[in-house]
This record gives sequence, structure tokens and C-alpha cells, in this order.
Amino acid sequence: MFFRNLTFFRFPVALAKKLDDLDARLEECRLKPVGPSELMSRGFVSPFGRDEATMSHRINDAIWLTLGGEDRLLPSSVVNDELGKRIAAMEEKEGRKLGGRARKRLKEDLVMELLPRAFVRPVRTHATLDLQHGFIAVDASSRKTAENLVSELRHALGSFPALPLNAEVSARAVLTGWIAGEPLPGGLVLGDECELKDPIDGGAVVKCQRQELLCDEIRKHLESGKQVSKLALVLDDHVSFVLGEDLVVRKLKFLDGAVDQLEHTERDGVMAELDARYALMAGELKRLFAVLETALKFSPADPQ
Repeated sequence: MFFRNLTFFRFPVALAKKLDDLDARLEECRLKPVGPSELMSRGFVSPFGRDEATMSHRINDAIWLTLGGEDRLLPSSVVNDELGKRIAAMEEKEGRKLGGRARKRLKEDLVMELLPRAFVRPVRTHATLDLQHGFIAVDASSRKTAENLVSELRHALGSFPALPLNAEVSARAVLTGWIAGEPLPGGLVLGDECELKDPIDGGAVVKCQRQELLCDEIRKHLESGKQVSKLALVLDDHVSFVLGEDLVVRKLKFLDGAVDQLEHTERDGVMAELDARYALMAGELKRLFAVLETALKFSPADPQ
């Protein structure tokens, strides 16, 4: 269940005191099956599976929750193909071209007719809240997907003043400095991947993978004015990831240095295994956030 991406939001640490009834609030917003005439349904489910009773899982000051969904799959190509056939049949029958309004109404009726027969795809989006540092990390590289989860949580709680991360320094300048030779924060080392962009609109983009980053080739790109927009990093030999200038962590991977700790943990059953994995992940994300917060000077959510 290790997360693969992290889109962070900050919330006031004082909010932790208001989450004692979190499970009850999430239960009120539990996922309902998508209706026959609905395109999608969203609601919370247990992190351990839809049929489990518990709606969140807490270890110390970390809380794991999951937004579930059901999407009806109705490809536009299927709709347009059937719509074309029906328009052609009606135009032949009536001996005239259908107007735009009639076509739109016909398409709406067709969609409502096809929806009950469409396949349903389940979707899950996980998130973890760190009550000590006041952040929620959503396992999504898409900011829209992450914001949807935060919005659903806000609806469930009645109020959830979480905001996207804001760095008080230029993330692009910091990342560029790191591969230009500036010292990295303690615990961080460079990975083998980066993306460099010309700062002008429509400028060149260079993507490097499996590449030694402190080399003449990269240095020449920097000398030509390109700046780093994505950079692979490794923290404590425990996690590797790619940090973007948008402050989203992608390609998150837990390395042997972290995973080996699970071998020394006694546990019995699937639930215990998930519990151990979440505890490990929550600790690593706490450390990762603290390092990035210091390096990029994240703005606090609490009023100063």
C-alpha cells in the first residue's frame, strides 16, 4: 500500500483537536453505488477495503483515509458512433437536416439510455494526515485528483482549511542550485534523473534519465540558461523520488534501507501487515516533509 506520489496540502496544527469524530463524519459520507443514470459516485471507504467497518486508520499522529469512487465507462467513440447512426436515420425519415438543438437533445437522451448498461470502474485515492506537522499528502500526481479528495474531506468535516503548499523561495532555483554544485540538505543525495527547461515560453526541454547529474553535459545545459524543473533525489537511502517545481513528489519508491525494517517486525495476518507498512510509510513521509520544508521554506498554515 505504499504511496507512489505525494501532493501536499497544509492545514493548521490546531485542527488535530477537532478530528476525534473523524470516523463518524466519514461514515456519513461513505461511498454509495453509482446510480443507473449517474456518471460517477464519490465517497469514503475503509483503507482496508470497502466492506470493512473502520473508516480511517490512525497510528500516533498519522491518519490514513481513502476516498472511493465508481465511474461508469461510456466512451465518447461509442456514443458518437450510435449518435451518427440515429441522426442519419432521422434525417432520412424526415427528409431534412437536424438542427444543433435537436442533435444535442438526441445525444443527451442517448447517454441516459446507454448509462445503465455501461461498465462500472472502481477507483481509490489514498491520503495520509500528519497531525504533528499539519499536512495531508494525497497519493496522486494530479493536483485535480488531490484537490477532489481534500474537497470531499472538507465536505465531510464541515470545515477543513487545507491549502496547497507554498514555497517562500523559488523551487526551480533551489533544484537548479543542487545540480550546479550547491550543498544539499542533510540526508539528501542526487538521483539519476532530471528535467531542464529554457525559462522562455516555448523554450527547449531536456529530459535526462539514468544519467550522472554532476557532469559536463548537464553543466553545459545550465550554462546555456536552462533551469531544473524536476529532479530525482534519494533521502537517507530509504526513499527515492522525483521532486517537481510544482512541489509534487512523483515516482516515490521505498528502498531496501526502509523496507528491510519490516522483516524485523512481528505480525500476524493481512491487517497486521498493512498496519506495519503504514507505520513505516508515515514515519518516512514525516522525515521527507521535514527536510523539504526546511530546504524550500514552506509557508505555515497557522496564522502568525
